[in-house]
Amino acid sequence: MTIEVENVSYKADGKDILKNISWEVSSDDIWLLSGDAGSGKTALISIILGILKPGEGRVRLLGDYKYDRVNAGVVFQEDRLFEDMSAAENVAVVREVTSPSVAAEELEKLMPSDQVNIPVRELSPVNRRITAIVRATSVPSDILIMDEPFRGMDDDLRKKVFSYIKEVAGHKGIIIAQRTAEGLPPLRNLKLS
Repeated sequence: MTIEVENVSYKADGKDILKNISWEVSSDDIWLLSGDAGSGKTALISIILGILKPGEGRVRLLGDYKYDRVNAGVVFQEDRLFEDMSAAENVAVVREVTSPSVAAEELEKLMPSDQVNIPVRELSPVNRRITAIVRATSVPSDILIMDEPFRGMDDDLRKKVFSYIKEVAGHKGIIIAQRTAEGLPPLRNLKLS
């Protein structure tokens, strides 16, 4: 599966956010989508996901693809978690075959075991991000798209979480949007300005 972004432009409030962006992401690719705040990272992700429509250009899905839109596991800038559910329940809810106990085992690879079964509203911002990441990787999907997934993490935890994402993604493409490459291994980089 390949996602082809072809000459995409997007305006908001009369301001050019994206201008003539072309990009291709295939299975096995890991891309960093970088740029300052307001450079269009989130807008481009939203266009790829079909949440926003480009002013010009298009997004195409190439190859033998069974869906009419991108089938992605997504970490949004905001966590979008069910506040009264535990971290394990938040992960299990996205996949019927995953029980909260199996979800808890996955979460415990990245966060303390005493945190996985309490309501997410009681979790630290970092453990909320971890919950969102594990939930996104649990979704049956063809690509992982993550907007600022490592926010608030120290270097050691960021490395551990990045390794986890790569391991569980298998042959899925991965897009990680964040301002800089700081704290990440060398990745292919689409820098927006």
